[in-house]
Amino acid sequence: MWAGRVLRAALPGAPRGRRAHSALAQLRGVLEEELRAIRGAGTWKSERVITSRQGPRIHVDGVSGGILNFCANNYLGLSSHPEVIQAGLQALEEFGAGLSSVRFICGTQSIHKDLEEKIASFHQREDAILYPSCFDANAGLFEALLTPEDAVLSDELNHASIIDGIRLCKAHKYRYRHLDMADLEAKLQEAQKHRLRLVATDGAFSMDGDVAPLQDICRLASRYGALVFVDECHATGFLGPTGRGTDELLGVMDQVAIINSTLGKALGGAAGGYTTGPAPLVSLLRQRARPYLFSNSLPPAVVGCASKALDLLMESNTIVQSMAAKTQRFRSKMEAAGFTISGANHPICPVMLGDARLASAMADDMLKRGIFVIGFSYPVVPKGKARIRVQISAVHSEEDIDRCVEAFVEVGQLHGALP
Repeated sequence: MWAGRVLRAALPGAPRGRRAHSALAQLRGVLEEELRAIRGAGTWKSERVITSRQGPRIHVDGVSGGILNFCANNYLGLSSHPEVIQAGLQALEEFGAGLSSVRFICGTQSIHKDLEEKIASFHQREDAILYPSCFDANAGLFEALLTPEDAVLSDELNHASIIDGIRLCKAHKYRYRHLDMADLEAKLQEAQKHRLRLVATDGAFSMDGDVAPLQDICRLASRYGALVFVDECHATGFLGPTGRGTDELLGVMDQVAIINSTLGKALGGAAGGYTTGPAPLVSLLRQRARPYLFSNSLPPAVVGCASKALDLLMESNTIVQSMAAKTQRFRSKMEAAGFTISGANHPICPVMLGDARLASAMADDMLKRGIFVIGFSYPVVPKGKARIRVQISAVHSEEDIDRCVEAFVEVGQLHGALP
């Protein structure tokens, strides 16, 4: 009798298997259709494979000779700095490859605490907390801090990680037009009924190279009893007289309550992010921020590299000061050639082209001329606003910059992008 029950239970297995196969085939069809649409729209993103260290000159798989790299977030050129690499090797040797644990179990080493103290001191804040990335820092902040009694007011062009982080929280959500202070004020007036009001903005906007008007934002926040949060990923290390960021650049360090930023760009370029601000906030994040509680600790080598990068930055601002002149050189020469460059006085220099296919084709032809740049199109930027984003590094020479401009002129004329 038991054998009959087993046989009857096994019989429906075949149809379930066929249904599972059918569902997988249906999924493949849906995905392939979506991928065809991306290719057809000219927004397909290919990954070029680098076969060397990150730096101003790199080697790319399939391309002969050295390539000038103008698309990395390696603002200070520290990604392959010998002292940064040595610090990573030393941390790897002394503290191991990783912790195999989250921070609150057995994943906190002395170097993690030392780096958090160094970050807080650098930003002149009370405390700091490390995350695997700044995407995680943004995912952890809003949900842990804000409740249904609160409100968050976000610039419409904030980074995707801020947008996604805000989606996770239960606060009332207001979106104000990009850099529009009149619209922000109207939203702040509307949000007066809520307990806490948090204005969230990028310090520097990565796709457009423009800087948030923090003086005006802080003035409005003070008038309407709001807090100010700034994501400084594209500012930490090189904006402001000593590289503290946009709040230092605009003289409002004492008015910005919370800063999130990254170790994966100017500060060594490896990985990692952080929140720095009031000590009670950092303590709350250690208790409630899900990306912190459920992610492994930063590997010791990454911590060592970032710590040394901060040391180099705090020892001298020479690298920071060199950025402005090189950025101005590129922007002025490109504009003189007839290109439209978005933003102002930021090493992110978006060459505005409009058409996605044009941006992609020009980037491909730039590579043939030994210049590594990438075309950006929807959904990374709005439709009709495709561009090639050029990023200036402190380790680019004037000759590197001039060669990049010359290549743009050649390619621009070839594709009819110049008058």
